[in-house]
Amino acid sequence: MIAITVTNLSKHFELPKRSKKRGMGPNNPRVPNSTIRAVDDVNFNVMKGEIFGFLGPNGAGKTTTIRMMTGVLKPTKGKIAILGRDIRENPIAIKQVTGNVPEEANVYFELSGWQNLTLIGEIYGISKKDRMKQAEFLLKKFELYEKRDLKARKYSKGMKQRLLLCMALMSDPEILFLDEPTSGLDVQSARIIKQLIKEYNEKGVTIFLTTHDMEVANELCHRIAIINQGKIISLDTPENLKKLTQEYKAIDLYFTDGVVKSEIAKLDSVREVQEVKEGFHVIVDDIHKAIFEIVDFIKQHNLIIKQLNTHQPKLEEAFIKIIERGGKN
Repeated sequence: MIAITVTNLSKHFELPKRSKKRGMGPNNPRVPNSTIRAVDDVNFNVMKGEIFGFLGPNGAGKTTTIRMMTGVLKPTKGKIAILGRDIRENPIAIKQVTGNVPEEANVYFELSGWQNLTLIGEIYGISKKDRMKQAEFLLKKFELYEKRDLKARKYSKGMKQRLLLCMALMSDPEILFLDEPTSGLDVQSARIIKQLIKEYNEKGVTIFLTTHDMEVANELCHRIAIINQGKIISLDTPENLKKLTQEYKAIDLYFTDGVVKSEIAKLDSVREVQEVKEGFHVIVDDIHKAIFEIVDFIKQHNLIIKQLNTHQPKLEEAFIKIIERGGKN
């Protein structure tokens, strides 16, 4: 079953051009406007019960898209349907079944964590008894109960992010929108957020998330759409996206003695070399040719190798290649 349908979605921003000629300006019709196509004719479906990732470089259109999907921005054209209902025709009904965690925190900072949740519950029309019960459950679940009476402005970034998730879940939504849910968090806070996302998805919550973090996308998402310059250039599972760059292979090399990166890069089959702890992550065109070249290199320089691993490219490497190609396989 389809949870979200996005059809021909576009958002264009008109920017007036400045003129150096006196008497001409932004309001002068003789001065043409420039159009920024932040999102340009985007189409995709999100299936019920899946975690759908939305990836792209800065300025690609991720946040603009999620803001249109949550009703914050009005599209230039196109349609968004949630559980079969147009969000423009049924805004109140849609908000009853969705939760939203924006990238920029919209917590009420002068209220405590407890007050933030009970206020949201009241806005949703939840009875006092039920909102008190839900607030207690969520604060305990998200490890914030001990800090429930502390003003939100005193929360750490990770705590604020968890509080935002609590607020989004107060109405027990069927669909959750997350904009960069782990951005700027420390490792421990990010781990907690990822675990909670998994838990709620396992309970049947459909999740649409934008992220810059390839590890998050690879670990959490069932499918991923890659957007660049306002257009979706690829959409598939993480594993299939990695297969799009299957002509490239990766080798991890770990030496007992120091080896200069530039020496590895000189090998004919080597496309790219990245320094990692105690060794190198090497992208190659031909895995078999590369292995022979590396073995010869080791013999010629009397090196001792601790470890050599071959594997498919990581999602981050596939993402970079897809962006470079513009989505063309």
